[in-house]
Amino acid sequence: MGAMPEEIKGVIDLATDKKEFVFAGRTYYQGYINNTKVVIVISGWGKVSAAVTASTLIQTFGVSEIIFTGVAGAIHPALRIGDVVIGKRLVQHDMDARPLIPQFQIYSLQKIFMETHKDQLQKATTAVNNVLEHLDLEMIKDFCSQQPKLHIGDIASGDQFFSSQKQKENLLSHFPTILCVEMEGASVSQVCCEYDIPFTIIRTISDQADESSPTDFLAFIEHVAKYYAVEVVKQLLQ
Repeated sequence: MGAMPEEIKGVIDLATDKKEFVFAGRTYYQGYINNTKVVIVISGWGKVSAAVTASTLIQTFGVSEIIFTGVAGAIHPALRIGDVVIGKRLVQHDMDARPLIPQFQIYSLQKIFMETHKDQLQKATTAVNNVLEHLDLEMIKDFCSQQPKLHIGDIASGDQFFSSQKQKENLLSHFPTILCVEMEGASVSQVCCEYDIPFTIIRTISDQADESSPTDFLAFIEHVAKYYAVEVVKQLLQ
């Protein structure tokens, strides 16, 4: 899964023997990557779009696990553009049903954080490290000022695009361990937890989630994030 066409088109192109299915306005591409049967889909932005798509993957296609890849804004100061984050825990930062339940808690799961299975974390870690180790720095020099690094930790999701330092500081006041912020991962992880399906959320840092965010967002996705997605998926499905 990916939220935007630019993030996931390269993975669609990887698949062979593709068949297309349309549900709720989304095209699902069923085929094979390295002899593994896969379904690839562009969910659209936001938690609801991601949840609808994840549910269809599980209920209609019977997938055994879900991998979500895309871009995110950096929250932790150690992250740089081009770094990769694998979500160890995911939280919906805009969930607030107080006073009925504690802030940020998911009612159906009775928890705040959704945790990635250890096996998925290990597989993703190996895959991303292999990609970054063999990365052609010349190819990404216009976007990344240093060798990209892998980070594993907490990701926050919500229906809000972060573009100010104030937003970052507010999020960190609630969750000091958050590495990056995006709009779909925690929704996908909630659906997977409720269906007991393994999931992996992999994010490429595209901006600093503040006033300094680059204007050529789509160019970064085309030249960096799309490449990461293709290479990581190839590694995961060896």
